[in-house]
Amino acid sequence: MEIKPEAWLKKIENIVADICLKQGCELYDIEVVGSGNGRVLRIFIDKPVVTLEDGSQAGVGIEDCSNVARGLNEILDVEGGEELVPGGAYSLEVSSPGLDRHLKTKNHFEKVVGKKIYVQLDQSLGSLGAQEKAIQLTKKFEEVLKGVEDDKLVFDFRQETIKVPLNLVHKAKLTFEFKENTKGKKK
Repeated sequence: MEIKPEAWLKKIENIVADICLKQGCELYDIEVVGSGNGRVLRIFIDKPVVTLEDGSQAGVGIEDCSNVARGLNEILDVEGGEELVPGGAYSLEVSSPGLDRHLKTKNHFEKVVGKKIYVQLDQSLGSLGAQEKAIQLTKKFEEVLKGVEDDKLVFDFRQETIKVPLNLVHKAKLTFEFKENTKGKKK
């Protein structure tokens, strides 16, 4: 009897979520990419950004990633890695989701309300009720996410509010914006 990928991924997800909790962080996402001996199990972890005494900010660090990887490896060694991760050899990677993190779940979107995100839809904005002709055919855009209501993302396009159902989002990610440093500039 073959195990469905969803079943073993769900089991790994539960194990990693527990390890993350013990390390003071949270599971953000899991990916399996590649095939054969080139397969990679990627674990993305996150934790709230804190401001340090010197004014700098810190989120997930190398130590967090190492601790989660070590904890997962210990469980895989004890419980038999091939039983938990079927399909042969794989590499394990644990990292932060990064500045341009992919957004997949309602929780991911709720954490970036007020920030600019890139969204690619399965349908045009016109099919979602957009009245302004200039945006009716739009399927890809970068806009500030104004909110998340039920299972809909809320955006303001000019003077029009558009609500996008999460199930119509094909791809989305946080857009990293460089802020211009105004200190020390000559006028």
